[in-house]
Amino acid sequence: MLDNILVLDLSDERGQLCGMMLADLGADVVCIEPPGGSTARHLGPFATGDAAEHDLESSLFWWAYARNKRSAVLDLQTESDREKLRNLAARADILIESGSPGTMAGWGLGHTDLSSINPRLITVSITPFGQDGPKAHWPATDLTVLAAGGPLWLTGDPDRPPTRVCFAQAFHHAACEAATAALVALHERQRSGRGQHVDVSAQQALTIATQSNILAPLVDPGNPGFSRSGGGIKTGTTQLRWVYPAADGYVSITHVFGSSVGPTTGRMMECVYADGFCDEATRDKDWVAYGSLLDSGAEPNEEWERIKLCVEAWTKSKTKRELLVLAIERNLFIAPIQTPKDCLESEQLASRDYYDEWDRPDGKGRVKAPGAWVKLSRTPLRTARRAPRLGEHTDEVLAELDSGRAKTQSVPPQSNDLPLLGVKVLDFTWAVAGPSTTRILADYGATVVRVESGQRIDAARTLRPTVQGASTENGVLFHNCNIGKRMISLDITRPESRDVLLDLVRWADVVCESFAPGKMKKLGLDYASLREIKPDIITLSSSLMGQSGPLAQFAGYGNLGAALGGFNEMGGWPDRPPVGPYGAYTDYMAPRFNASAVLAALAHHRRTGEGQQIDMAQIEAGLHFLAPALLALETNGEVHTRSGNADATYAPHGCYPVEGNDRWIAIAVDGERSWRALCDVLNTDEWAKDARFSDATARHTHAEILDEQIAERTRLRKGEELEAALVALGVPAHCVLDSPSLCEDQQLRFRDHFLERTSGKLRTFVEGSRSRLSRTPAQVGDTIPMFGADTQWVLAELLGYDDQRIAQLAIAGALE
Repeated sequence: MLDNILVLDLSDERGQLCGMMLADLGADVVCIEPPGGSTARHLGPFATGDAAEHDLESSLFWWAYARNKRSAVLDLQTESDREKLRNLAARADILIESGSPGTMAGWGLGHTDLSSINPRLITVSITPFGQDGPKAHWPATDLTVLAAGGPLWLTGDPDRPPTRVCFAQAFHHAACEAATAALVALHERQRSGRGQHVDVSAQQALTIATQSNILAPLVDPGNPGFSRSGGGIKTGTTQLRWVYPAADGYVSITHVFGSSVGPTTGRMMECVYADGFCDEATRDKDWVAYGSLLDSGAEPNEEWERIKLCVEAWTKSKTKRELLVLAIERNLFIAPIQTPKDCLESEQLASRDYYDEWDRPDGKGRVKAPGAWVKLSRTPLRTARRAPRLGEHTDEVLAELDSGRAKTQSVPPQSNDLPLLGVKVLDFTWAVAGPSTTRILADYGATVVRVESGQRIDAARTLRPTVQGASTENGVLFHNCNIGKRMISLDITRPESRDVLLDLVRWADVVCESFAPGKMKKLGLDYASLREIKPDIITLSSSLMGQSGPLAQFAGYGNLGAALGGFNEMGGWPDRPPVGPYGAYTDYMAPRFNASAVLAALAHHRRTGEGQQIDMAQIEAGLHFLAPALLALETNGEVHTRSGNADATYAPHGCYPVEGNDRWIAIAVDGERSWRALCDVLNTDEWAKDARFSDATARHTHAEILDEQIAERTRLRKGEELEAALVALGVPAHCVLDSPSLCEDQQLRFRDHFLERTSGKLRTFVEGSRSRLSRTPAQVGDTIPMFGADTQWVLAELLGYDDQRIAQLAIAGALE
C-alpha cells in the first residue's frame, strides 16, 4: 500500500515499532544506524539466552521491530556522513527520529533544515513529553513515562507499589501514534504537496490507557477517579474484580454491571447457581442496577464480597479451557489468562495463519514470530523478511543516491486545510476501540457519521466517569471517543432503515464496524454486500479475535483481549496472581493500528481506485507489544512472566513510597552516573562502599535489598521535591500521577491536553489530539456528541431527503 514511499528510520528503541508498521504496509524503511549499531540492538532478551554473551545480531527486540527494514551505517558525528543523510533526505518521504528535542537541529538535520532541501519531507519526532513544554528535556524511561501518563497509578495490588507489564510498553504506544500521524500527514501531502513536522508525546499517547479516568476530576470536582485494586479497579469503597483462579491457572472476567454488561453477568450467575456455588437469591439479583444499589448502600459491600467468593469457588472448579468453552456457548465475558506458550500454541491464531517464519539474523536457522497485525483483502501486509544485520545495506542505499528519484525543489502553495478533509466515514462501531479509531479520523477532518440506536445502548455511555450524574448522555468516555462526529439515531434492524443505510454506504468512502463477526452479514451489510452497492468501498471490521477462526464469535472487551494476548500474565508480582495492565488494554492499542490500516487503504485507493476489506483482530495487533517474549520462548526456551518492576537493563528500577498516603515516585537508574546522583540525592554515601551495589550486575543481584533501603529514605521525602532533585541531575524519575495530579500536570496543560466542551447546560471535558502536526494540526470537535443530534442534518443535508420522507421514517420508528 505504501509502495514508492521511502522512510529513513533514525529512531532508537522508542520508535522502531513505527518504522516496522510502515514497512509492513509496503514502505521502503532504511534504518540509519551509528557505527556501533542502534541502541535497540543492545536490548534483551537475546537469542543466546544470556545477556553477557549477546552480540549485535542477537537482540530479540531488534528482531521483532526491525523486520522488513534495511540497515545503513552513518556516523552523524562527522560532517561527511551528515551530508550523506541530507542527500538521502532529499529523496525521502518520511524521516523518523526519537532523540532529545533539538538534537537533530543541532546537527543541521532538523525538520526546518531538511525541508529546505525537500519540502515534501514528513519528519516524525517521538519523545517522552513532546518537543516543547516544561518537561520536554526530562530524562525518561518506560517506567517513568508510564508514571507520567496515568496507567501506572491504576495498575497493581493496592497494598504494594504500582507495577508495570514486564516488557516495556510506553514507547510502543507512542510509536503506533507516530505511524498513524505520519500516514495522516502523507494523506494531506497528496493534496498540498508539502511535508510537515509530526510531534508525538509518549505521555499523551499513554493517557488513552486510562480509559478517560484521567478526566474524572475535571467533570466531577472532588472525584479522584479509580484506583488500583489488583486484577480490577476500585471506585469509592467498591472493588471490582476481574481476575479469578481456575483449576489450572487464571481467567479474566468482565464482572461488572449496567445495561450493557449486567445481562452477561446475570448469565454467568446462572452458571454459578447451576453448578451449586450460589443460591437462587444470589443468582437473581438485579445485575443491571447492581452498581447503583452498591452506591446507594441498598446492597452492602459485604454482600458483594460474598458474591465474588461464590464466583471464585466456581472458577476454581473448572479449567481455563472449560471456562472458555462455556463463555462461547453462553456468551459470557470470560477469557483464559494466557501465557506466551499458550499464545504460540493458539488454535485461533494458527487457523488464521498469524505467525510467520523468517530467517534468523544470526544465521542459525529460522524462527516463528508474530505476523500481520491486520488482514487486508487486496494488499496483505509484508511481514516475513528478517531484521537486517548491522550495515547490511549501506553500500546499496548509498548507491541509490545517484540513481534514486529526487524530490521537487519547488515549494508548493501553502495549504492548511485539515488533512482528511473530504474523507467520508460511516461509523457503526461502539464501546472504545472502534470509536477511538474514528475519532482520530474526525480530529483530522474526516466527516464521520456515527450510527447508533436507543435499542442498543453503547457501553461507553454507561461507564464512569460521568458528568452531572449518571445518564446515557453524560458518559465522559463516550464524549471522549465520539467528539467531532455527526450523530444519527437509526435502528438498523428495521426494514424501513434499509434504504437509508444503503444511501449512507453510497455516500461513504469507509465503513467501520465492531460488531461480533457475522452480525453485519445478517444485516446484509458485510463487505461482499457493500461491494455490490459501492465497488470501491473500504470496510474496517474490528474485533477481539478477527472475522474467522474457532474463536471468532468470542465476545468481550479489551480486558479479555489482554488476557488472551498474554498481557495479564506479564503484570503483577511473581508471588501473587497476575494483575496485568489496567482496564480494556487491547482497546487502547487497537485504534492506532485500525486508523493506520484505514489510511493506508485510502492511499491504495487513491492510486488504484480499489477498495478492500480490513479485518482487525485486537490480539493479533497487541501481540506485537510482547513480541520479544514470544521470540525468547521460540529461540531459547526462556519463559517470561510477571516480575513486579524488575528490569533487565536498569537497577535500581521501581516505584518507591514518598510522603503522603499511597504516593509514589518511579525511578530508573540508567548507568553509573545516575547511580551516583541517586546516592547524592538520598544522602547515602555508604552505598558507594557497599560491594552489593558496586555495579549494575551487583545491584541487579541484590535488587530486593536495595529497593527496601531506597524505600526507607524516599518515604520521608516530598515526591515533587525528590523528583525535581533527581531530574536536575539527569536521573529518570517521575511521581506516579493519579487523575487529580494528571489534571494539574504542567506538561499536559502546556500542550493543551484537556479541552472543555459545552452543549446547553451540559459541560464536559475531552482529551486533545495525542500528536501534533506542525502545519495542519488536529481540530477537535466543539459539540458534545448527543444521541441523534445530527439526524436531521444527515438525512436532509447529506442525503437530500425531504421533510415528508424524514417524517415517514420517524413514524415507522426507524429513527430510534
